[in-house]
Amino acid sequence: MNGKETYLVQIDGSSRCNPGPAGIGIRIIDPEGKVVKEISRFIGKRTNNQAEYEALITALNEIRLIGRHNYVIHTDSELLYNQLQGRYKVRNQQLKELHAQAKRLLSLLPNVTIRLVPRTENRLSDRLAKSASHTS
Repeated sequence: MNGKETYLVQIDGSSRCNPGPAGIGIRIIDPEGKVVKEISRFIGKRTNNQAEYEALITALNEIRLIGRHNYVIHTDSELLYNQLQGRYKVRNQQLKELHAQAKRLLSLLPNVTIRLVPRTENRLSDRLAKSASHTS
């Protein structure tokens, strides 16, 4: 990256019954470790994979508002990560649309890196997503 301090962004999506009531969870943490924003939002009836993409898209839009810093996005979604890396094909039509939207936003944000992390490192955003999926 370019020498700027790096923000950590943790994202997760959750769906009950898959598809079912779904939520997203996002935590944005500044370079000093302070949580600058938490999002826990109900997003309607979605699959788990759709919720993962919606969490990413929401996080990318938030990053655009925060400004020009470096960001590392942590996801525990192997499907999302590998589709964005081009390792997995996107076959589902709804995911194709979300994937295209995410790729477009990523192209506008060259200061963003996405990392696949174990679920144990994403527990707090998972909790936010699950909490939101139960508010229906």
